[in-house]
Amino acid sequence: MENDAKRFLYVNRKAPYGTIYALESLEVVLIGAAFEQNVSLAFLDDGVFQLTKGQDTQGIGVKNFSPTYRALGDYDVNKLYVEKESLEERGLSVDDLQEITYEDEDDDWEEKPSINIVSRSEMADIMANQDVVLSF
Repeated sequence: MENDAKRFLYVNRKAPYGTIYALESLEVVLIGAAFEQNVSLAFLDDGVFQLTKGQDTQGIGVKNFSPTYRALGDYDVNKLYVEKESLEERGLSVDDLQEITYEDEDDDWEEKPSINIVSRSEMADIMANQDVVLSF
């Protein structure tokens, strides 16, 4: 565990727009990361839509905050877990998701993907290994 910091997992289950949950989760993640918390995110159920590419919110009159996910690596947030079954149940694949990367300082700053596609059982294990799980 990094610096004996507690591990925080933010679980995102809601679609990106129509409620405040997705934006609130992202804001709390950025605040936690700014205070050097060990932060990771999980995307399940309709939460997988938060990471899809090409979001256009013009028709609903709200700000498109999806590009902000690509900045997470700058805050050392590089563990994004997406549940494979949730993608499949919604007719999505990894190709439908934004490319979100981080620079690995331990590997000569090589750019690496932040998104990890995991099975439902792997997601359960990830959740069980956290100190704090916050659900949005």
